[in-house]
Amino acid sequence: MIGQKLPVTIQLAVMSMFFALIIGVPIGILAAVKQNTWIDYLSNIVALSGLSIPNFWLGIMLILLVSVHLGWLPASGYESIFVDPVRSIQTMIMPSFVLGNALAATLMRHTRSAMLSVMKSDYIRTARAKGLSSWQVVLSHSFRNALLPIITLSALLFGELLAGAVLTEQIFTIPGFGKLIVDAVFTRDYAVVQGVVLCTAIGFILMNLLADVVTVLLNPRMRAAI
Repeated sequence: MIGQKLPVTIQLAVMSMFFALIIGVPIGILAAVKQNTWIDYLSNIVALSGLSIPNFWLGIMLILLVSVHLGWLPASGYESIFVDPVRSIQTMIMPSFVLGNALAATLMRHTRSAMLSVMKSDYIRTARAKGLSSWQVVLSHSFRNALLPIITLSALLFGELLAGAVLTEQIFTIPGFGKLIVDAVFTRDYAVVQGVVLCTAIGFILMNLLADVVTVLLNPRMRAAI
């Protein structure tokens, strides 16, 4: 049973993390560069909205707008990516966006904080004094050094996604880990609950290990220490 549900949860987690990264990180960088401007204030309002809006409400609103009124995407259901890749992505876009929206708010706030901390460093002033353009300083120097805490946070968030999004999977009728563990609890199937918890714990461990490895690869000082 876990073997059948795990690919569904992994696909949902990967697509959700994709939405979270492409939304949260660029907005966080922009908010840090435009600190104390209307762009910064607007970005913080967007992040606060992402943290405050319940996933089940956003999911229902998306179904009502995108599926019922516009007819762009299927309202619910799931198709394996190995059977019909296009249909599979279509069924996963809305639940992935719902989950990614909440994670994007967290990533945006941490990216902004990390960028502001790095941009006050001496080597950033030196880079500006050398005549580099603003975006070269931001992307090549500031963002690269602010990337380490973002990677660590992303790994933890991805580990949470592997645990299954119970409400989101129930709303969109996705047969992943969240729905599996809810059904197992209601039927008192303790073996399934233990198996899901074990797989989730292993996922957390592997994601933390991956984050540590990537941190060492990206940080020359840590490589020198090793």
